[in-house]
Amino acid sequence: MVERIEKDVSRFKGIVKGKIRQNLKKYMSTGEIVGKKGKDLVSIPLPQIDIPHFQFDDQKKGGVGQGEGNPGDPVNGDPDGEASGQAGDQPGEHSREVEMSIEELAQIMGEELSLPKIQPKGKDNITTEKTKYSGISPVGPNSLRHFKKTYKQALRRQISLGQYNAANPVIVPIKSDIRYRSWKETVKPETNAVVIFMMDVSGSMEQEQKEIVRIETFWIDTWLRAHYKDLETRYIVHDTVAKEVDRETFFSLKESGGTIISSAYKLCSELIQKEYSPEEWNIYPFHFSDGDNWSDKDNNECMNLIKDQLLPNVNMFCYGQVESRYGSGKFIKELQKNFKDEDNIILSEIENKEAIMNSIKTFLGKGK
Repeated sequence: MVERIEKDVSRFKGIVKGKIRQNLKKYMSTGEIVGKKGKDLVSIPLPQIDIPHFQFDDQKKGGVGQGEGNPGDPVNGDPDGEASGQAGDQPGEHSREVEMSIEELAQIMGEELSLPKIQPKGKDNITTEKTKYSGISPVGPNSLRHFKKTYKQALRRQISLGQYNAANPVIVPIKSDIRYRSWKETVKPETNAVVIFMMDVSGSMEQEQKEIVRIETFWIDTWLRAHYKDLETRYIVHDTVAKEVDRETFFSLKESGGTIISSAYKLCSELIQKEYSPEEWNIYPFHFSDGDNWSDKDNNECMNLIKDQLLPNVNMFCYGQVESRYGSGKFIKELQKNFKDEDNIILSEIENKEAIMNSIKTFLGKGK
């Protein structure tokens, strides 16, 4: 019975994953999952998904499962077979919220976008203890009882004492026969990573553009967390000056002022130099802007900062240009002109929410 239930649950999980994969582009565009993120789980609204179950008759009108019944009684509804209420001409909408771990969600996204596994760089100087069940012990908790080893030990004992009857092979373990799984602690190196999100919050970046950035950063963060045990996230906003903020401020700050992009790159570089040694950390800066900058002089300053201070120290530098009705969109052209042969700088143009999925594939498709 338990085995059948486990198979049914496994089958249901497969159906759920199939539904998520089928609707993944919609979720990545509308941000439904982003707003339902918990500590380790994500709530996902799925249409037409339900587990078979008994439903009690709240109106106590009889039927299956409601006391005594007679042959011919209707399963649901009125005992006389008449349905209550008026007929309608519109289909009903059915949905069920299911919970899925961040790791499972990242796996689905990776499979759907054909994303390669990330190959971390840097020294593995951060260690963690891993528990591995590698032996058998005569003592331990009942939850770790090893049934196969226990019965083998009981069989050996009965044979050695001449108590085993091949015609009636009944094996009854005693306390001294019971065996348990044992474990040992091993220390393994762990790579660590930091992702630094930067966003232009000048007057040309409106709420729609920030919503695109909010959705895209959620999926980027989800993918990176699937590859690193500990992922730190830092947030930088800028107009003519840059400052570090928390996540809530990053997405809620009102847009105003002009744009000097180099201010964000300088702050990002300072953060890396002070707190994240490139030899010990995998570093991922992501910058989102509408491509508008104060002057050509500052564009040149940005190119120098990227070339001399950022690219030598990071796994990859990613720039996403969100289309805006006010932004000039020139900055990505400067990057394309200056870094066309660089392998660890990745550029993406994000026209609207529908383009988020392709943008994420562009950023994460190299597996750096």
